[in-house]
Amino acid sequence: QVQLVESGGGLVQPGGSLRLSCTASGAPFNYYAVGWFRQAPGKEREGVSYISSSESSDASTAYADFVKGRFTISRDNAKNTVYLQMNGLKPEDTAVYYCAAVYGGTYYNAPHRPYEYDYWGQGTQVTVSS
Repeated sequence: QVQLVESGGGLVQPGGSLRLSCTASGAPFNYYAVGWFRQAPGKEREGVSYISSSESSDASTAYADFVKGRFTISRDNAKNTVYLQMNGLKPEDTAVYYCAAVYGGTYYNAPHRPYEYDYWGQGTQVTVSS
């Protein structure tokens, strides 16, 4: 059983940056593929970015089209943490951001659909507004 805790959300002006963290406890995080999802009021949860499980620095990553070139996902297995660096934030990025994890072993490409994940954090609010 793995527990996930997100942090790093907040209020930022358009064009600003935030770095979200997803820290895991209860299991070696390098064996888990991780996805970041977000949900705005009145909208369905949508995938933002994904990173494979990996024991080294060669984890594969993927991004939704609407964040490509602005967001970067990475992982630090020594800290049991996955990060989402968000640059060039727009008002439409306002949402609660969730990280999710699924066990995959030494190398497993992260799935893109929420139902494919077994573990979820509580979410962190990101608000982009002037």
